Amino acid sequence: MESSASDTGMAAAPAPAPAPDSKPFRPEEVRIILESLQQPAVFLNMVSDWPALRWTIEHLSQVLHGKELTFRMGKRKANKAPQFETHCDYIQATLQEFLVWLHGETNSSPGPFGPFPRSQYWAYADYKYIAVTFEDNAELFQDVIWSDFGFPGRDGRDSTLWIGSEAANTPCHLDSYGCNLVFQVQGRKRWHLFPPEDTSFLYPTRIPYEESSVFSSVNIVNPDLERFPRFSRVRPYVVTLSPGEGEDDEARVGEALTRTVVCALKSTDHSTDTASWLNATEDAVTSYESNLRYINLALQACLDKAKTSPPGSREGRGQWTHASPALPKKRKGDPGAGGQRDLAEPRDVNDANVCFGPNLVPVWQEEAAASAEVRVSEDHPADSSLEANHQGLHCQPNPASGDGTPMSTDELINCLVHPDVIHLMTQILLDRHRSH
Repeated sequence: MESSASDTGMAAAPAPAPAPDSKPFRPEEVRIILESLQQPAVFLNMVSDWPALRWTIEHLSQVLHGKELTFRMGKRKANKAPQFETHCDYIQATLQEFLVWLHGETNSSPGPFGPFPRSQYWAYADYKYIAVTFEDNAELFQDVIWSDFGFPGRDGRDSTLWIGSEAANTPCHLDSYGCNLVFQVQGRKRWHLFPPEDTSFLYPTRIPYEESSVFSSVNIVNPDLERFPRFSRVRPYVVTLSPGEGEDDEARVGEALTRTVVCALKSTDHSTDTASWLNATEDAVTSYESNLRYINLALQACLDKAKTSPPGSREGRGQWTHASPALPKKRKGDPGAGGQRDLAEPRDVNDANVCFGPNLVPVWQEEAAASAEVRVSEDHPADSSLEANHQGLHCQPNPASGDGTPMSTDELINCLVHPDVIHLMTQILLDRHRSH
């Protein structure tokens, strides 16, 4: 799972600019490292010659010539409940207006930021597809050189841009497929990274619904340990990135199953409107027929890939985070939505085979909290056996529940689409089809 504050785009830290051929790792070496890592890491001295280093807010405000972006406005508050995207306000504003609000001498600002005093709100222009944002400045796509990290043919077109003020954040969530490479351009961003085994300690929920995102019910920077006591057992990796630092087919079957369950149940729940449970990043509620077709397509793709994959390939289960993927999943407005990833299957090797050193720094895991004074953000491995997973399976409690309280639709959904349940359903489906 991931949790972050302030985003721009895990790559590398500033240093005297080396010649392109003097970087510490060749592209093919970086690709092997990325496929071998079993924990987060930061690459150093790899992006000093990237033109994208000049992509400050001030520079981009001139490049975009008054183009409006959607900003998510969140409250600076110490509530113990997560501030999901469905609980935020949204405005259309230019980067020039954002800079006036950000650096203004007064607490208020004219224009779209007027109703949002800087002392009470943060602003986040998150998950902006560079292919769309800079469609009139296509030459900028070449400023992002992902080929240095072993992904030839990828550039800014395959990336997203995140611009936020101080305290801007993404709710803690799991990206169930995809690969995260983050290039920090300006400011700092703090990441809280939890391993898949910590899932039950993070109280997963699928409301609000968003494809491939499983949210945590815990506000990890201000946890309610009375309501979520198992959160004290997490052991996250925590890292702050500074400027210059920085697909799983089975998961797609699970996502298709999840979408089918969530859409079927919520479409018949007339007590809530769509905006209260469907994230703004999702286009619309899909029909049962469409969802069933997605399941069949995902199943077939997974079975086809299994025929050509080498034995012993590592199964991809997402890592919980509080932040952003630079190789994007399908989102509203994504020009490449629905396309297949071409990332190589990770190799089944251990971190012991990765040569950490001055140019490749591991992100260390924090200790589990010994008391209620929990240190936010940690990673903890979960048992891999079916029995252990079953024993660790806990559904998100009904907030208003007590003895005799009727079960809500959300409570039912959170049990039915718990990551462990979806994983088991996916395996059952694949086993049935493999035997045919």
